[in-house]
Amino acid sequence: MALDPAFLDELRARTPIAPIIGRRTKLVRSGKNWKACCPFHGEKTPSFYVYDDHYHCFGCQAHGDVITFVMQSEGRSFPEAVEELATAAGMEMPKPDRNQREQAERARTLGEVLDAVQASWQRRLYQPEGREGLAYLQGRGLTDETIAAFGLGWSGEGRGGLVAEMAALDITPAMLRDAGVMRADEDGTPSRELFFNRVTFPIRDRRGRLVSFGGRILGDGQPKYLNGPETAIFSKRRVLFGLDRAREAVRGTGAASELLVVEGYMDVIALHQAGFRGAVAPLGTALTSEQLEALWQVAPAPVLCFDGDAAGQRAAVKAAETALPLLNVDRSLRFCVLPENDDPDSLVRRDGPAAMAALIAGARPMGDVLFGLLSEGVRNPGPEQRAALRRRLVEVAGLIPDKALASEYRSTLLDSFFQTFRRSGVRGSVKKAGVATSPVAIMDADLQRQCILSAIILEQPGVLDEVQDAYCRLELPADLAALREDLLDLYDARGELPPPDELAACLSTAGLDDVCLRVRAVRGRREGGQGDDDLFGTDPRHEWWHFYALLNVERFAAEIRADTERMCAGDLDEAAWASLRTRLLALDTLRRGGTDLDE
Repeated sequence: MALDPAFLDELRARTPIAPIIGRRTKLVRSGKNWKACCPFHGEKTPSFYVYDDHYHCFGCQAHGDVITFVMQSEGRSFPEAVEELATAAGMEMPKPDRNQREQAERARTLGEVLDAVQASWQRRLYQPEGREGLAYLQGRGLTDETIAAFGLGWSGEGRGGLVAEMAALDITPAMLRDAGVMRADEDGTPSRELFFNRVTFPIRDRRGRLVSFGGRILGDGQPKYLNGPETAIFSKRRVLFGLDRAREAVRGTGAASELLVVEGYMDVIALHQAGFRGAVAPLGTALTSEQLEALWQVAPAPVLCFDGDAAGQRAAVKAAETALPLLNVDRSLRFCVLPENDDPDSLVRRDGPAAMAALIAGARPMGDVLFGLLSEGVRNPGPEQRAALRRRLVEVAGLIPDKALASEYRSTLLDSFFQTFRRSGVRGSVKKAGVATSPVAIMDADLQRQCILSAIILEQPGVLDEVQDAYCRLELPADLAALREDLLDLYDARGELPPPDELAACLSTAGLDDVCLRVRAVRGRREGGQGDDDLFGTDPRHEWWHFYALLNVERFAAEIRADTERMCAGDLDEAAWASLRTRLLALDTLRRGGTDLDE
C-alpha cells in the first residue's frame, strides 16, 4: 500500500539514524557526524559516513535514509522496514485507506498553493504597496541578498487582492483556507485573508518544503507576530524556522557552524547574514520535545541562545525541563548567556559577529548552568526556601531516564547548592588556613567545641537532620571541614546518615579514621570529667545546640529571635518549631550558667 508522506516524514524525524546503523557497525565520531567501515562491502579504512538524516559510502556508493538502511541491511521490504521502525518509535502504522493517494495529492496541492502565495508576496515587497515592509527590513540591517535568500515578502492590505490574484491561477478561497492563509467562518466558509499589512516569513520543513508562513505587523496592531494555523502539512510543534538551512551549515567547524537555537525569525535571519548559518528558532512557543528530537538529529549538543531578559531566562528554564527526560550520554544542550536586554539580532548589529562568536565559544553545558536557572530569584533564603529548592533540584535530576547520568546531574546540582547556600568558606578555609570568612572565630577553646559538635553527630547521626544548616555555617579547620564534607555527602546520597557503626566504616574507607578518633577523644575527655545527664537529659540535640551557642552567643541569640518572629508570622513548619524549642532550651541553659569546657 502507498503510505502517507506525512507519516513517513514523522517516522524519519523520530528515528535517529546513527543508533540504527550503530547496531550493525561500530561508529566513531568524525566532527559532528559519524564514520565507520562500510557494512555493505569489505574495507579496512572507513569510507562510510553517517549524517543527521542519511548515510553515504564513498567506496561502494551505498546511500539512503534510515528506512533504506533497514531494507538493505536486513533484507526487508519497504513496508516491513517501515513497520519495524514505527513499532520501535511507538508510532501506529496507518491503516489501509483508499483515500490515501488522494491525501498525498492534497498535500502536494497545498504546497503548490503556498508556493503561489509566496511568489505573490515576494513580488509585492518590491512594488509600491510593499515600500513600508521593505524599508522595515532594510532598517533592520538586512541586505537584498538576505531578503531574497529567505523569501521575505509583503502580504498587502488584505482586501481581496490575494483571492483575486490566486483565482487567475485556479486557486480557490477554500484551497487558501486549507493552506492556512485565509480565515474561516464558524461554518468553515473562507471569509478573509489571515495576513495583511505584514512582512511575511516563509516557514519550511527540514527538507525545505514550504509549509506555512509567519507575519510581523508594522505599526501598533496585535498580535505583533502571527503564524499560520495547523494544517494537513504544518504542525507548529514539529517545525523549526531555518532548520532546512542549518542542517547543511553545521557540518563545518567553528562558531559559524554551531547549531544555535534562538527565539525569533529576525534573530535567525540576522545571524545567518552575520555568518552563523546554523541558527534556528521555534515558532513563537516554548521549545517542544519534538523540536528537541529534530535538533539532536543534526547535532548532539545544540547551543541555546535566548534573550538576556526575564522572558529569555524563563524560556531557558522551560527548554531545560523539557530536555531532561530526553537526555542521554550522547545528547545534551549548551547555553549561551546573552547580555541583559540583548538578543542575537541586536548584539550582532551593535557589536559585530566577533562578539557573538565569543559568546558561542563560551557556551556552557547544561549541567553547569541548570542550577543557576533553577535558583534564579532565590536570595538569602530561609530553611524552608532552601529545602524547597533542594527538593526541586533532586526532582529535576530524577527526570533523566539514564540512572548514571541522573546521578551525575544530582551530584552536580547539589554541589552547587551547598557551595551557594551552605558551604561558603569551607573550601576556602582548606586553601587559606587561618583566614576566617565567617563570624565564628577559631580559638583553642572553640576548636574543642567544634570537635564536640562533630563527635555528637558521629555518635548520634540523627541529629544532623535538625542541625545541618548551622553545621554548614561553621568555619572549620581543614580536617574537620573534610569530615563535614563526607558526612554531608553521605546524607545527600541516602537522605539520612547510617547508624554509628556503619557510619564509622564509611568514614574509615574515606581515610578519616584519625580525625574521627580525635573528635571522639575530645568529647570523651570532657565526659570523663563531668556528667551532663542532669543538664541535657537524653536529648543530643540540646547538647549540640548548647556547644554551637558557645561558639558565638550573640549570633545564636539573633538566629533564635529571627525564627521566633517567623514563627509568630506562621512561617515555620512543625519540624522547624521543634528545633526552635530545643534552641530556646539551650539558650536558657547557657544563660543560667550551664556547662562549658572550663568548668
